[in-house]
Amino acid sequence: MAAAMSLSSLAMALLALSASLAAVDGSNKQNYRRSSNPNNHFSVQGGVTINPTFNLGSNHQAPPPPMEFTNTQLASYDSTPSVQATSTNITGAHFTFHGFRSALSKAAPAPQNFTVIKASMAEFPALKEHSVSYALLSYPPGSVNPMHTHPRASELLLVVDGALSVGFVDTANKVYTQDLAAGDMFVFPKGTVHWQYNKGSMPAKALSAFGSAAAGLVSLPVTVFGTGIDDTVLAKSFKADVATVQKLKADLTPPKKRPEKSH
Repeated sequence: MAAAMSLSSLAMALLALSASLAAVDGSNKQNYRRSSNPNNHFSVQGGVTINPTFNLGSNHQAPPPPMEFTNTQLASYDSTPSVQATSTNITGAHFTFHGFRSALSKAAPAPQNFTVIKASMAEFPALKEHSVSYALLSYPPGSVNPMHTHPRASELLLVVDGALSVGFVDTANKVYTQDLAAGDMFVFPKGTVHWQYNKGSMPAKALSAFGSAAAGLVSLPVTVFGTGIDDTVLAKSFKADVATVQKLKADLTPPKKRPEKSH
């Protein structure tokens, strides 16, 4: 098993990759202009990622002035509904997320299934309007992060422990795969179908940075077989029989949430 990265080195690397992603997928989209390319395809050529839909414009604007938080802005960062944030009770704690601590602890037990801990705007309200978020992913041996897409952001995956096999498919239906070790990064372009697989015998762990505070997630297996699409439609679409479709549905349909009991 590859050696785990030090937390200090990891923090520096993540800071750099977050800034890069925010510049592409964040609030500075006014610096991009549409291309006249009629094919409108994402492709990768010569090892360089190309998206002809947008080209970097030459009319770069000066960076915005430093942000000063007003009472209204600060109030939006408070994750506790019962607390009205004001300039007197806002502290650095409002801009701090502790959700990864236990999973990154050396004493943390290895999970039995693939798990993900998100630090998006939903879990970390201070990310609002900052065009960045993270996810901590843990992969037991033989586990997979199933095929999915992020409709609002690219993803930059950093392997921090173990090894992973990853890949994505572009809009020309070309597959790109790579085996990664601890310290390696891989970018999944926005909107592409992608996955990660731990085919080894040791656990693996990775951190993903997104160029959006709410990157979104569309899981292909669950979306196709777990949302109630008609069995015949699915059978004809995948050239399978209805019995096979029903088995897939039984395995992939999320359990119904139980209604909360009234007190």
